Amino acid sequence: MKIEENCMQLEILLSCMNQVDTSLINKSGIVGNVLMINQCDKKDSRKLSKPFEESVHNTTPYVRVITTHERGLSRSRNMAILHSMGEICLLCDDDEQFKPDYQETILRAFQNLPQADIIAFDVTGKRTRLPQKIQRLGFFGCLKIASYQIAFRRKAILERNIKFDIYMGAGSGNGCGEENKFLLDSLKAGLKLFYVPHTIATVIPQKSTWFSGYNKSFFYQRGAATRYMLGAGIALLYGVYYLAAKRHLYCSDISSLQAGIALFKGLWENPIMQQIKRVVGEK
Repeated sequence: MKIEENCMQLEILLSCMNQVDTSLINKSGIVGNVLMINQCDKKDSRKLSKPFEESVHNTTPYVRVITTHERGLSRSRNMAILHSMGEICLLCDDDEQFKPDYQETILRAFQNLPQADIIAFDVTGKRTRLPQKIQRLGFFGCLKIASYQIAFRRKAILERNIKFDIYMGAGSGNGCGEENKFLLDSLKAGLKLFYVPHTIATVIPQKSTWFSGYNKSFFYQRGAATRYMLGAGIALLYGVYYLAAKRHLYCSDISSLQAGIALFKGLWENPIMQQIKRVVGEK
């Protein structure tokens, strides 16, 4: 889709690791503006393919690359948001294949929902447990969305200083959940979140950097993340619900009793908050 002047511009915020070139962009089917955050061992951390001033006034699609030695998906997302330029931004991982009309789908949704600050779309390969209709997202809806479904108005996120929590997500050692906290923080800040059941991409299965099966470690991290995000009381109730609702997924790997013991141990010990206290104490 050609983006006309004075119309909204979409920018893909692509998080990846150890890329030697920009071939991943074409492989992913990205045809529009993209900012690629490449975490690798290089120390020359911020090389851009074009200066900001040149790119922001150019109506043709641009590619910008930031190479950094930082680690962690949340850090990558935050760096991308900080250096983003598109009015509308879409989070992206290195295992996606976009549909040819993804730009039209996303921009049309924001045009039709001018009140929306964040819109979550469908991605093939990610089962979204939400009614297949356009709807406002509340507390529980935020817990059912993955990061690569999320598009947002850049201005709304930056004005409220909303960031991904660096103590959560791949590379943090604390499992997943960073996108859910991002959405919950956005909700608390007064942003309007929507779900639009239109497919924009397909997730290509590959080995996860944090998920190694439904084992004790998974449930411990789940309990820890839930406690950190929701507080002890709500986390306890949600933990009971999760163990019952997801039993069909984990029952062949671990018993409900073992899963429950691990989950509530993580909830009780609250290791993420303990980690934060240690880091703060060392400063």
